[in-house]
Amino acid sequence: MGKTRLEAFSDGVLAIVITIMVLEIKVPHDASPGALVPLIPVFLSYVLSFVYVGIYWNNHHHMLHACKQVTGPVLWANLHLLFWLSLFPFVTGWMGENHFAALPSVLYGFVLSAAAIAYWILQQTIISVQGADSVLRRAIGSDWKGKLSPGLYLLAILLTFFAPWMAQVIYLAVAVLWIVPDRRIERTLQHDA
Repeated sequence: MGKTRLEAFSDGVLAIVITIMVLEIKVPHDASPGALVPLIPVFLSYVLSFVYVGIYWNNHHHMLHACKQVTGPVLWANLHLLFWLSLFPFVTGWMGENHFAALPSVLYGFVLSAAAIAYWILQQTIISVQGADSVLRRAIGSDWKGKLSPGLYLLAILLTFFAPWMAQVIYLAVAVLWIVPDRRIERTLQHDA
């Protein structure tokens, strides 16, 4: 099976996720600058989640570029990833509306962790379909960022109860870690060409 439908469906879901997140930012009914102040935490959580969705979209695109064949397990693994990404609007809104309170921040970290694990599962599923010598397998190498991220999310979840601001710093740090474009797949594909 080709990958065109998988890519189109995934892109559509991610576009909807971003749309829902921005619609959660309620427009103030006052035209004064002071009316925007209560929206600052909501906007900051939106920006962070927007960056995360962009990171997943970018890396998903590169990963599928290296994928030659889509099978049933790949479809299900992709759907599993999209499930966790589809929860971003809820956890983003809840965390922002409650000014980064502990429980919403913990749930945010849990969803980030689950999405990272789901991405890893999709990656491993594609590798198992493509074979041990696949472009994707060679490109990801040791995947230190992929292994480090869930651990950092867990640390952030634990720190939320003692130093809530540290959890937000860690969520931001992981995003910064991933925002630098990952060229491993592109380099491997160019080398094979």
